[in-house]
Amino acid sequence: MSAVERARALVGVPFRLHGRSESGLDCVGLVALALGRNAPCAYGLRSGDAGRVEGWLRAAGLVPVAGGVPGDVALVRPGPLQLHLMICVPGGFVHAHAGLRRVVEMPGPSPWPVMGWWALI
Repeated sequence: MSAVERARALVGVPFRLHGRSESGLDCVGLVALALGRNAPCAYGLRSGDAGRVEGWLRAAGLVPVAGGVPGDVALVRPGPLQLHLMICVPGGFVHAHAGLRRVVEMPGPSPWPVMGWWALI
């Protein structure tokens, strides 16, 4: 199963901060399950520290890429001090939406600035 297929299979899973299973996921847990990687135990995406998040992505075996192809991970900035991870799928993204309280697939381009694209090596 591809990362896109695994991400899409998780659509509808409830949102849970620091969630790491199908009983609840946040954006880091979603990416970890979709890519078959371990997620960091302690992290905070509200610091806005992209360098720190990039360190976690590298530690999980991801590398920066030109990106935007299905299966890539988008690091986005929804707010001045907030970062978020999404999985690129054909026609849009799968991500853990805190406001909707579940994993969703949204069509179209990212509504937030993309800080970088990441892929498995």
